[in-house]
Amino acid sequence: MKLSILDQSPIRAGISPDVSIRESIALAQHCESLGYARYWVSEHHSSDAVAGSAPEILMAAIAATTSKIRIGSAGIMLPHYAALKVAEQFRVLEAIAPGRIDLGIGRAPGSDGRTALALNPNAAAAADAFPAMLRDLQAWTANEPLPVNHPFRVVRAEPLGPHAPEIWVLGSSNYGAQVAAWFGLPYCFAYFFNDGQGAQEALDIYRATYRPSALNPQPHSAITVWAFAAETQAEADYHYQSRGIARLMRDRGHFIALPSPEQAAAFPVSESERARMAQIQQAALSGTARDVAARLSALAAETGVDEIAITTTAYDTEARKNSYTLLANEFSLDQTKLAA
Repeated sequence: MKLSILDQSPIRAGISPDVSIRESIALAQHCESLGYARYWVSEHHSSDAVAGSAPEILMAAIAATTSKIRIGSAGIMLPHYAALKVAEQFRVLEAIAPGRIDLGIGRAPGSDGRTALALNPNAAAAADAFPAMLRDLQAWTANEPLPVNHPFRVVRAEPLGPHAPEIWVLGSSNYGAQVAAWFGLPYCFAYFFNDGQGAQEALDIYRATYRPSALNPQPHSAITVWAFAAETQAEADYHYQSRGIARLMRDRGHFIALPSPEQAAAFPVSESERARMAQIQQAALSGTARDVAARLSALAAETGVDEIAITTTAYDTEARKNSYTLLANEFSLDQTKLAA
């Protein structure tokens, strides 16, 4: 099983959001040194919780400051953009880091409806055209011909080169699994969105309906999981408080900057909400490195995935880095195997 990273560039309460971007670049370098296979960055817009609004730009900075780890988007929300422009951006990224670029594609807006319209006034129609856009994107990134009679058949996505981005379909529903299977592409389920609800069904559909492709003769699946590791359970519980309140506010419909553990502890919570938070925390992958690693391995075996991408939020940046360090040590990751 490969172990990778999803970084959403979380905004921390009281800290300027631009700091989150620089922290992502530094964290990518740290995770490369630990031997993680991939470093993916997300796309969210007009958010108080997430600073990562332009993954292709952040990827370029990470590509220029790393040398081995694969770098990807998780993902580019394709309905916001023209497929040709995305293909050009990722061909440039391939030129910066040949053979290290992943192009994770999603269909969800990554924002509210108003922001989606601000990004693309034809967002609804573009979402409906997602499969056709993905078909064109595949052709342009790989320098392969578009369908006969396609109006843009003679158009190329430059710069061309010997490598092409590795395209993934990302999702949290059966739809993404079906699209990935149809095109013969790797698929990643956003397990952390809703604590894995619907994950097994989507993964089963993906494998059962998979159509082999030249690049991917066999299905290749992954899940993205929230996890946090510390030296002790008490330390993990302390840092988890930040995520607990952020999750509670998300369930209320509010996306807030990540509070400190002290701010989280003082946050007004009803008895019913406190009980719900305790239930969610009990199921969360948070604890000692040995416990979290064992649960990650069990989850991989249960779902049958080939890879797990870990996303970790903690107000203390050193605690966040240490969590990835502890898990890398627990799984005996080796940076010399990154190119495999």
